[in-house]
Amino acid sequence: MEQHGLEYGYMNDELLGILDTDQGRDLMENTTGIFQVIKQTLTMLKRLGPMQRSLFQDGWEATKRSQPHLIIFHPKAYGGPDYAEKIGARAVLGLVIPMLVPTSERPHMGFPQLKLGGWYNRLTYKVVSAIMAFSGARYSREWRAQHGLPKVQSFDLLHQPNGFPRPVLCGFSRHVVPPPSDWTDDIQTTGYWFLKEEPDWTPSRELQEFLETGPPPIYVGFGSMAGRKPERLAGIVVESLEETGQRGIIATGWGGLKAQNLPPTILQITQAPHSWLFPRMAAIVHHGGAGTTAAALRSGRPSIVIPFFGDQPYWGSRLHELGVAPAPIPQKKLRPRDLTLALRSVLTDSRLRAKAERLGQKIRAEQGVESAVNFVERLLSQGHSWPI
Repeated sequence: MEQHGLEYGYMNDELLGILDTDQGRDLMENTTGIFQVIKQTLTMLKRLGPMQRSLFQDGWEATKRSQPHLIIFHPKAYGGPDYAEKIGARAVLGLVIPMLVPTSERPHMGFPQLKLGGWYNRLTYKVVSAIMAFSGARYSREWRAQHGLPKVQSFDLLHQPNGFPRPVLCGFSRHVVPPPSDWTDDIQTTGYWFLKEEPDWTPSRELQEFLETGPPPIYVGFGSMAGRKPERLAGIVVESLEETGQRGIIATGWGGLKAQNLPPTILQITQAPHSWLFPRMAAIVHHGGAGTTAAALRSGRPSIVIPFFGDQPYWGSRLHELGVAPAPIPQKKLRPRDLTLALRSVLTDSRLRAKAERLGQKIRAEQGVESAVNFVERLLSQGHSWPI
């Protein structure tokens, strides 16, 4: 990030380390909805507690070093409002998935899409806020007491201590998640926050030659998502690519795939910038993480989403609704035939491919970072008229 002009503030990665444990793999294998999330959270509370305290302190150390006028915080870094209050700064909630701001028009993404009306839709967001309070309020209260801040009545990321709504930046595209009509002006959907191209990055000779010696391949990568049997997952991918006669690029990521004895039609890489690689692909097979989904959409190439847990099933379903991907295939249920049929669909369905390219054009035309900066500058220009 430093090459983009951003100073790095250390945060430990103990929470990511959970994914490499049996409990973490069970989380990926068996978490299919909000109620499973609640169950898994309850079973992991003792282990997560020390990590939450450590992350809270890491965030505070970064704040003290930078002394910001404004803190844009993700819900995982929920100490942001407390740090801002302590140093007299302002805080804005930054979301990359539509997960917290309530609306009567659709339920929270983790809940069943029941047609019960606005009361049900808003209730789902209240449940999620309650879960977050159950998970994080204790550590916020402890930190506030240690640093001489007054007690607050409730743990509420959407409101400031004086009760005023907290401004929210939504870092996704309105063409993918349309803003509800009941959102106020202090909730801005800006478009995706893409980094500029990496000017010093060049592909390896092996990758460059592979791309130049045949038709566009299929990209397959699942980041850090592996489940209990990454070898099984890689075997399904290889079998499906060979069955459809497609060339492929497998990205091993953080251990999400483990492929061996690959045919010459499949190249294995560790990673490559999505902004460079994806437009050179015929289709993108991925887990449906928010960042990978955004990059796949921007490329204008169709997706096949194999979700594991969290927000991934939502993005898989959303891409299918938009007509740029077949129906998502949950990782736990994936079989070679499923992936083979999905590959044939994205490669032969001209309407799906055309929709993917049109949506990609719209997203490439958005200026998400610029829109977010303009929104923040408008807030700061209000000075004392924007209550802390």
